[in-house]
Amino acid sequence: MDVDPFIGTEITDLPPPTGLAARWWAPKPQVGNTHPGATYPLGMVSACAYSGAYPTGYGRYDLSTEGLPTALHDRQVASGFTHFQQSGTGAIRKYYNYLRVTPMLQPLDDLGQLWDLTDEEAEPGWYAATLGSGVRCEVTVGPKSAIHRYTFPAHRDARVVIDLSLGGLAIPFGQTVPLRAHLHTLEPGVAQGEVVVEGAPLAVHVECDAPWRQMLWYDRRLMPGGTRLDFDHIRPTTLRPFGLMWAGPSEPGQVVEVRLGFSLRGVEQARANLEADCGPARSLAGGFDARREATAQTWREHLGAVTVDSPSAERSTVFSTALYHSLIKPCLAPGESPFWPADGAFAFDIATMWDIYRTQLPLLTLLRPERAVELAQALLYISEEEGNLPIGYRMARGADQFSRQASALAHTFLADLCELGLPGMDWDWALVHMHNDLRRTYGEDFLLRGKVHPISHTLDLAFGYWCTAKVAEHVGDRTLATQFTPLAAQWANALDPVTGLLKDSTFYEGGPWNYSFRLVHDMAARIGLAGGEGAFIDLLDRFFGVGAPPVTQPGVRPSVEEMAAGYALNRFEGLNNEPDMEAPWAYQYAGRPDRTADVVHAAVHQRFGTGRGGLPGNDDSGGLSSWYVWASLGLFPVAGQNLALINAPSWREARIDVGGAGSDATLTVETSGFVEPEPDGPAQYVRAASLDGVPLDRTWLTGNELHRGGRLHLELGPTPTGWGTTTRPPSSPGPSRSSRPPSDPLTTQRTGGPR
Repeated sequence: MDVDPFIGTEITDLPPPTGLAARWWAPKPQVGNTHPGATYPLGMVSACAYSGAYPTGYGRYDLSTEGLPTALHDRQVASGFTHFQQSGTGAIRKYYNYLRVTPMLQPLDDLGQLWDLTDEEAEPGWYAATLGSGVRCEVTVGPKSAIHRYTFPAHRDARVVIDLSLGGLAIPFGQTVPLRAHLHTLEPGVAQGEVVVEGAPLAVHVECDAPWRQMLWYDRRLMPGGTRLDFDHIRPTTLRPFGLMWAGPSEPGQVVEVRLGFSLRGVEQARANLEADCGPARSLAGGFDARREATAQTWREHLGAVTVDSPSAERSTVFSTALYHSLIKPCLAPGESPFWPADGAFAFDIATMWDIYRTQLPLLTLLRPERAVELAQALLYISEEEGNLPIGYRMARGADQFSRQASALAHTFLADLCELGLPGMDWDWALVHMHNDLRRTYGEDFLLRGKVHPISHTLDLAFGYWCTAKVAEHVGDRTLATQFTPLAAQWANALDPVTGLLKDSTFYEGGPWNYSFRLVHDMAARIGLAGGEGAFIDLLDRFFGVGAPPVTQPGVRPSVEEMAAGYALNRFEGLNNEPDMEAPWAYQYAGRPDRTADVVHAAVHQRFGTGRGGLPGNDDSGGLSSWYVWASLGLFPVAGQNLALINAPSWREARIDVGGAGSDATLTVETSGFVEPEPDGPAQYVRAASLDGVPLDRTWLTGNELHRGGRLHLELGPTPTGWGTTTRPPSSPGPSRSSRPPSDPLTTQRTGGPR
C-alpha cells in the first residue's frame, strides 16, 4: 500500500469544490496538522524534523484556530529532530517535542539554528531529509525507542548534540519547561537521563557509536570531565539549555547512529526498552536497518488488514494514508504508567476523545480488537487513579478534562466492546467507573435539572446513561439498568420541538445545527420531535445546502464579522471539524439512503486528496482519516450502538481482515454495477444488498455481523430504488420504557464487587 506521510502537512490544497460540496463551510484551520515523521502503530514514540511550528513541531505554520494558517517559516526548516509529536491535533496547550537530537558542523553556540530541509522522504516508520549543513539525516522508531542515523561530510569538528531542556513549540506560550532533570554519562557512548515535564518523568537511555569525545554541556558551554548534571527546581526564568554531545573529525560519508530507549518508569526500564526494541548495545542485529525493517513489517501487517480494488494510484494513496493516520494514536505503552503501580495497560495521547470516539476507536476495534481492549483497560485505570474517564489524556500528570468539549464519550467505546463480547474486560469493574463518571462535572446538573449547558452535553450524558445501562444489563444488574432508562431518555430535553433543533446554548466549535443531527439511540423519537420524517429531511437538506448557492471559505486571519457570517449559514462543515461528521447518515433513519449517498460521495471525492494539502482540516489523531476509511468502504459505525450503516462504497471490492492478529475472519464488500467514481460526477446508489447470499433489505449490519465477517454484496446503480426506504435502523429508548428515576439520583450508588 502506497502511504504518503506528507499528506496533511500543509494548507488544504484541493480542487475547487463543485455541486453539493461547494455549499459547505469550513471554520476550523484548513490544514491537516499532520507530520511525516517516523511512527510505530499505536506506539509510544515518534520522531520528526523540528522547526517549532504549530502544532506538531514540524512544518511552517504559526498558531491557528480558524481560517487559513499564517506562516511561521517561508520554507521547510529544522533545528534538529525531536520525539513524541502529536498527530493532526489543534490546541491542547502543550506539544511534547522532547529530546532534540541535532547533527552539527557548527560550534555549540549555534545550537537552535534553523537549516533548510531538502530531499525529504518518508514512509511508515521512517523519515529522512538533508539539512542545509550537508548532513543526511534518517530516523526510525520502535514501540518505545528511536534510532537516528546521520551521514556526515568531511569536517574537522563534527558533532551530535542532544538537548534535554527543549520541549514544546516556537509560538507564544508554547514552550514546555522541565521541572526537574538529571543526566549521567555511564561510559563512552552511553548515557542516561530523566526530565520531568508536566509532572511526567520521561527517562531516556542513550547509546551513540561515534568514536568521538563525549561531553556534557550546560548553557552552551562544555563541561570537560563532567559526568552528571542535576537540576531540582527549574523555572522558566532559570532555565538554561543543557544536554550531551559527541564531537570529533568526520570522514566523507561517515555514519553515526544514536539509539534512544524511553520509559516513564526510570532509566533502567528505558535501557530495557531499548534492548527489547533494538537488541543489545552496539549489536549489528539492533542497528538502524534492522529496526527500520521490523517497524515497516509491522506497518505492512496493520495496513494490509484492509485492501481495496482501484485502478487509481492516487485514490489508493489517499486510502492507504488515511488508514495509516488512523493507526498512529493513541499511544499504547503497557507497563509504563508513572502515576500508579499497575504493570498493565497504560495509554496517552488520547487527544482528544471527542475527535476519535465516533470513527477511529470503532475502526481500531474492528481491525485490532485486542489493542482496543488494552486501551479500554487503560481508560479504566485512569478513571480509578485520577477520578474520571478522560475526554483527553496526554503524557502529563492528571487527565485533561476538556470539559467544554463533551462528556461521557468513553462510555460509547466501552459499550461497543461489551456488546461485542470481547475477552479481557472486567465489566463489573468497568460499570463502577462508568456510573461514577456520569455524576461528575456536568453530571450533577444533569441529574438535578434534566439538562445542562452547553446543551450538547445533555445528549452526551443521556447517551452515556444508555451505554452504561447496556453494561449493567450485561453483568445482570437490572435494577441499575432500569434506573438509567429515564435518564437516557433526557436527550429530548436538549431539543426545541418548535425548530426541531437543539435549544439555544453555547457550543464548543459550531452551532446548534452542527450538533442537531447526532445519531442518538432513539432516532425515531428524535425525528418525531422534528415534526416527522418529511420535516427532518427538510432540515437535513437545508443543513447540507441542497439547492443553496456556493459559499466562500474563510481566508487568512478571518475577521470576527467574516466568521459570524459563515456560522450564520448554519451549514455542514464539510469534514473540516468533528461535531457533524455523522450527520450524513441521519438521512437513513428517515428512509432516504439516497441522500446519504449524495453527501458521502461529495465528501469522499472532493474533501480528500493527495499531496501535502490533501486534508480538509485537522486530522485530530486520526478522527478525520478514519471517517474517510469507513465512508469509502460504504460503512459507518454508529458508536456505542453496535451498528454499522451501509452505503455505496467507493471501491469495486474491498477486503477487511476483522478480528485482529491471529484471526482469519474477513469481511468482503463486493459490488455489481460499479462505475469508477468521479469527483464531480453523480453518486451511485445501493439498489439491493445481500449478506452471505441472503437478501438484506435493511441499511445496516449489527456490530457482531460486521466483526464476524462474511460477504456483503451491494448492487449499485445510477438511480436509487426502494432499498432502505421501508425499514429503519434500530431505535431504542432503553432497557425499559416503564421505569422511573430513583427518588434521589445523586445518592444512588452501586457497590461493585472485587475485580
